[in-house]
Amino acid sequence: MRKKIGGLAALMAVFAGPAMANDTMAELSTGGLAYVRTGDISMDEEKLFISAEQVRVDYVFENTSDKDVESVVAFPMPDIKGDIDSMVDAGNVDSDNFLGFTVAQDGKPITPTLQQRVSVAGIDMTDELKAHNIPLLPLSKAAMDAVAKLPVEVLEDWTARGLIADDEYDNDGQGMKHHPTPMWTLHTTYWWRTKFPASAKISVQHRYKPSVGGTVAITFAGEEDYQKQQLQTYRGKYCLDETFIKAATKLAAAANKGGRSYTESWISYVLTTGANWSGPIKHFELTVDKGSSDNYVSFCGKDVKKTGATTFQMTAQDFYPEHDLDVLILAAAPVN
Repeated sequence: MRKKIGGLAALMAVFAGPAMANDTMAELSTGGLAYVRTGDISMDEEKLFISAEQVRVDYVFENTSDKDVESVVAFPMPDIKGDIDSMVDAGNVDSDNFLGFTVAQDGKPITPTLQQRVSVAGIDMTDELKAHNIPLLPLSKAAMDAVAKLPVEVLEDWTARGLIADDEYDNDGQGMKHHPTPMWTLHTTYWWRTKFPASAKISVQHRYKPSVGGTVAITFAGEEDYQKQQLQTYRGKYCLDETFIKAATKLAAAANKGGRSYTESWISYVLTTGANWSGPIKHFELTVDKGSSDNYVSFCGKDVKKTGATTFQMTAQDFYPEHDLDVLILAAAPVN
């Protein structure tokens, strides 16, 4: 059962985007990684820190058996979806490691293997893109430029299959032009082989910059049908309370009258892969750094406490992650 953070209309830095995820055991299989449950390795501790500039995840794992366990560990990164109106900051789009992911075990850096696949409507299209030498990151300029050079017959075929969409705009002052835009979804997973020594604990650390996305305005505060539908969705997904909704309504009304504007940002963290380890997460700790005194945040949780000038923390013992973490931020526009 999801529980709401009571009355939390905290102020927080702007960060958001597609889903991030917990470590999980994995096995290599045809077509990619398949996650598997394990009865030998438990997650003693997970400390998750989220800010606008960095996501930090620190784990402690324990091999509860009397034998060494060698396995593949996988870390799925946020999915990046192509979109004509995308506001996602996908990091360094000129690099395969676009979010600057790093991993270390017991303080020693590991070089993980990168696996990337693309899909449309659940259908794998990776080989199709590679056959035409198209970069896989849909939001990158390299992908846009490469798609624009495809033969007409390929463009027509890819449009019909949902790989691209036609967008029309003037980007050079020379009038409206058609621009084929990537619409596929990129799935990125890092994996590495590791040894869990018998009856011993190891620590694993991840660092990366979160992808950022959102809207150009508050979409759930108002009397329009789409706003009411959005509010209904947000109530469950982000556990909005009445205090938060009233604050958002006032902010939206002020913005409509020329006041300071606010945008929505989201972050989703995939916690449920943590259930693949043996037993519950013995100690779970989530820290959110707000970064600014002008933003508002709401998400589902329990017993969240303010621990510093800009930080909020939630802790749990013997934690079974039954739901992923979804966070809504109302981010204030910079003051000129």
